[in-house]
Amino acid sequence: MMAAVGPGAGSVLLSVSSSLSARRAPKRYSTGITVAELKCKLELVVGSPASCMELELYSAEDEPLGRLDCDEALLGSYPLGDGCRLHVIDRSGARIGEYEDVSQVEKYEMAESDYDKRPESLRSFLRQRQWGRYDAEAARRRAQEQRQRREQDAAVALALPLGSRCLVRVPGQPCRRGTIMYVGQTDFKPGHWVGVRYDEPMGKHDGSVGSRRYFECPPKYGAFVRPQSVTAGDFPEEGPDLEDEL
Repeated sequence: MMAAVGPGAGSVLLSVSSSLSARRAPKRYSTGITVAELKCKLELVVGSPASCMELELYSAEDEPLGRLDCDEALLGSYPLGDGCRLHVIDRSGARIGEYEDVSQVEKYEMAESDYDKRPESLRSFLRQRQWGRYDAEAARRRAQEQRQRREQDAAVALALPLGSRCLVRVPGQPCRRGTIMYVGQTDFKPGHWVGVRYDEPMGKHDGSVGSRRYFECPPKYGAFVRPQSVTAGDFPEEGPDLEDEL
């Protein structure tokens, strides 16, 4: 005898599983629909065509309760209740996981020019309100601030003599001593950079980045830092710490 419980009389909460997927989906269905109508609803859950489905019913303890093999029968005519598992067997020849592999789905792509003309798009929304990249005043301020930072970098860099000793302070990293080997612009990033040969192998390269060599030093002794992180001065090379040696 059916024992459907829960919110809404005449409905039952089932755990839907499929031969094509390892996942289960809790779904509530009216007990007044036919098995044929249930299969149509299950198409949206498991992806199998209704005409290729076989339905098996299991108790909440996963004991077999039989098949739902009569399309005209009402769902409520079967011995099911909340927590029962409804297992969908796909007979279409589909492979396991086929309906979950989104790489096989043909993707719709729209030309940028067409998307730009759509009045209901996010781009149109931002443009109308002049938010984000469509905020011309904010973009002008950002460009001005970036230009000022580069001018400041250039001024600081020009005050750093090549070959002088230096102390490098980068936020979040220990202070390092070395020698200024390069000052100027680079190919890898815009702005002015300072190439330093560290006293110890605490760098990233040997003075070359990409296909361009900027200065000479042993591997792992070279690094590029922003001019503001470099202080030129009398910073002698540190010797070994012998205080703990006897």
